[in-house]
Amino acid sequence: MVKVAIAGGSGQVSLEIIDALLASKRHHITILSRKESPTAPIASEIHWKAVDYDDEKSLVEALRGTHTLLSFVQVLSDPDQKSQKNLINAAIAAGVKRFAPSEYGSKGTVHMGWWEGKEKVREYLEEVNAKGKILEYTLFQPGLLLNYLAYPYKTAKHVDPLQSVFDFENKRAIVVEGHEDAIMTLTTVADIAAVVARAIDYEGTWPRIGGIRGNRVTFAQVLEIGRKVRGSPFAVDKVKIEDLEAGDLKTSWGLKAVHQSVPEDQASALLRAVSIGILLSSTSKGAWDVSDDFNQIFPDYEFTSIEDFLGEVWAGKP
Repeated sequence: MVKVAIAGGSGQVSLEIIDALLASKRHHITILSRKESPTAPIASEIHWKAVDYDDEKSLVEALRGTHTLLSFVQVLSDPDQKSQKNLINAAIAAGVKRFAPSEYGSKGTVHMGWWEGKEKVREYLEEVNAKGKILEYTLFQPGLLLNYLAYPYKTAKHVDPLQSVFDFENKRAIVVEGHEDAIMTLTTVADIAAVVARAIDYEGTWPRIGGIRGNRVTFAQVLEIGRKVRGSPFAVDKVKIEDLEAGDLKTSWGLKAVHQSVPEDQASALLRAVSIGILLSSTSKGAWDVSDDFNQIFPDYEFTSIEDFLGEVWAGKP
């Protein structure tokens, strides 16, 4: 049993992971937040500490005795990533053994400007450990949440439905012409939470790259699975790389559902950028073909298959 601190513990993915940790009944959990403790606590077993991410000294005190620190600080809300850098510095000063920065997506960030902050944190962690391992860390990278292919149906307790370039509701998709073999890693949030909980219990050294590979499939395979579970072929909008690189998304439809953390006045532009970014990064950079580091560490863990998950979600749906 160890003490786990969670920075930014009110986000959707972090809440799924907190639930998995609570279910294990193995750890002391403390949430670090800019906000005061909510009137209705998440769970009676959880400790809550209001912190100032700009004050390293107070962060050090908040982290005293912590074994593992998981960060879910919103990357978009802190362009220079000062909050996470201060967390890293405080973790080192407080003697924290393990740290996981705010990741939980693709392995690469090229063409995905909304995730530029992840690169800054990755670089900072490398600098910290340049002359020897000062802080053990891993980058939890599960690819895209498989739950998003269930839109508009909610398939997790905390994670809200979001659209993707695969629209199972309307039997349509966006694919880059000539790149139907581009790879996507799709993992359910339940599997992500379960593996992170196991990783905290793991007594070995964390891998620097913490790939969590639920399903490794091509765009063409996703479309074929869609045909099977939805009963008819998908209408496919094929876009050209050169158009995407020019910022043009020439499609008959676009994403509309945006993450709760995105301001309303930025939603439309971000959704367009997300579509272009995911398509470009998957085709030219292989950004969503994540590694299977934690699959190898936990070979007995059975991930939810994309066929089973989507077959269950869409069974009997119009």
